[in-house]
Amino acid sequence: QVQLVESGGGLVQAGGSLRLSCAVSGRTLFMDTVGWFRQAPGKEREFVAAIRWTGGSTYYADSVKGRFTIARDNPKNTVYLQMNSLTPEDTAVYYCALDPSYRPTMSLYRESSRYGYWGQGTQVTVSS
Repeated sequence: QVQLVESGGGLVQAGGSLRLSCAVSGRTLFMDTVGWFRQAPGKEREFVAAIRWTGGSTYYADSVKGRFTIARDNPKNTVYLQMNSLTPEDTAVYYCALDPSYRPTMSLYRESSRYGYWGQGTQVTVSS
């Protein structure tokens, strides 16, 4: 079955960087899109970034644009989220998710309900 496993979370000081990984198994990726979401305590899950497997188109939330970069490694079936200039507001559990359907515009991948597969999440804590 399809599995997504996140790694790379941890504790970092404000201004620091982390790289999250999302390893996908159980499916040959083609028209899929992998997204990153995050959920802070007491808040709703929010979209962070997404990347289309074929072609590599990307889309970011305004709150992370210019600081975070999403990328994929096709042979490894892995998606990365490079996070720079972290602030305490970035503290959350970060989840990767897979949408196997093609959507005509990247902005449609903001909606968590479109993703059928989710990882277990990895904690990111940014201290001030």
